[in-house]
Amino acid sequence: MRKLLIVGFMVGLINLANAQAWKPAGEKIKTAWAEKVDPANPLSEYPRPQLVREQWQNLNGLWDYSILQRGNNFPEKFDGKILVPFPIESSLSGVQKKVGDSNELWYQRTFTVPANWKNKKILLNFGAVDWKADVWLNDIKIGTHQGGYTPFSFDITAFLSKDKSQKLVVKVWDPTNTGFQPRGKQVNNPGGIMYTAVTGIWQTVWIEPVDQAYISHLKTIPNIDGNNLSVLATTLGTIPSDLIEVKVLENGKVISSGKAASGQEVLV
Repeated sequence: MRKLLIVGFMVGLINLANAQAWKPAGEKIKTAWAEKVDPANPLSEYPRPQLVREQWQNLNGLWDYSILQRGNNFPEKFDGKILVPFPIESSLSGVQKKVGDSNELWYQRTFTVPANWKNKKILLNFGAVDWKADVWLNDIKIGTHQGGYTPFSFDITAFLSKDKSQKLVVKVWDPTNTGFQPRGKQVNNPGGIMYTAVTGIWQTVWIEPVDQAYISHLKTIPNIDGNNLSVLATTLGTIPSDLIEVKVLENGKVISSGKAASGQEVLV
């Protein structure tokens, strides 16, 4: 019988691209924080407030990019560098170009997997990509995701090249206000209360190792009147006899705990 542990609900390799290749684009008014962006390590904090894992590798930084007419094949060459995870229309991307619904935005970069992650599953995570993302790893298409506001992940273990750098390619299409997808005020022709379009990767991209059985999502329901908490852990790779254990900590001290079979809610 195996046991997966959730403790406390506090639930890499840095991108070494040439930082000199980046600077904020355009002349629009910028905040003081714009000048403090480190293109070698933008948004360096772990991006997920729950299920925080100690081992991870941030893939933010300078990627190759290209804008091609929709339906074209892989780029033969790239237009330059873009700073991920800032949308291409933004100043901090270093590009500040419009894509539009007749074009697609292509990204490419390479990375290596730390040697001490051997015998682990490797997950590739995207915080958010607006709107439709197609993803290739080492020239193998590994998945597609639609939705500009939701995170998504792929188990890339089977597609990794041994002892080599890994090539990651992402193609993005965003119809903005010409499509039917949920969106905010971003439009192709901003004005008044309507905002500039947001296209492409706009949240952190990272990889992380997990065990063969791991927790992929948590649903927590507090009951203030009952002075308790219900926790449902979505797991992958588990078997019916596996246990989920939850511990609630206050100032490092366990104040409540509970166990349940995999797939069942834990009451603490």
